[in-house]
Amino acid sequence: MSKLKPVALQLYSLRDALAEDFEGIVRKVAAMGYVGVEPYGGMPGGLKVAADLFQELELEVCNSHVPFPDGANLESALAEAQAFGLSRVAVAYLPEAEFETLDAVKRVCERLNRASETMGASKVTLGYHNHWWEYKELEGQATLEVMLSELDEDVFLEIDTYWAQVGGLDAVEVVKQAGERAPLIHLKDGSLSLEDNMTAVGDGKMSVPEIVEATAETAEWHIVEIDRCDGDMLQAVHDSYKYLTSNNLVRGKV
Repeated sequence: MSKLKPVALQLYSLRDALAEDFEGIVRKVAAMGYVGVEPYGGMPGGLKVAADLFQELELEVCNSHVPFPDGANLESALAEAQAFGLSRVAVAYLPEAEFETLDAVKRVCERLNRASETMGASKVTLGYHNHWWEYKELEGQATLEVMLSELDEDVFLEIDTYWAQVGGLDAVEVVKQAGERAPLIHLKDGSLSLEDNMTAVGDGKMSVPEIVEATAETAEWHIVEIDRCDGDMLQAVHDSYKYLTSNNLVRGKV
């Protein structure tokens, strides 16, 4: 395998704890050894407080999740990029209803292209983070292929490998097909049942080593995200880090 890519944490995983003790929890994340973090549309205490703390702890901000950057959301998305010194941000999600037909998927791509052009004027690249409803087959055609075809090359994909697998596709094949169009890869794990909570990375059914190997030459970051879990989320975040680093799948700090 080529040089290991750095590991970040999508802070949405710890949203409840961060709301109670933002600074304390971020310090714990840094102490675990995570190289970077990915904020999620604003942070408790404000952007400057978060940015200053990340800088103090030498946590790189690899990307941020933002609402779709049109209308009033455009200003906030650009403000987030500026606060964290980012040249890219990703739309966190769009509703499932917008992916029910091929024509609907093409309309989503048109919206993303227009938003990307607007963001590009401020030198910020736009990406899209999937859930389980985007990547499937419609009318005999894979929606991933449609998106790769219809999206401008400037629009990147942040592939959530767990949701792609839950949606019915092979996550390893998805990241291979996306290639360099997907510089950010979300790693999570679990039973692959939509109803079940997730596990620490390495404790579920995902082919994590194969995903990492398939993105060794194309990913810039591997990002842990756990939407929900049965046990202590902070422990799951820590266990995910230990699994990934002890198996030489990612580069951490400790």
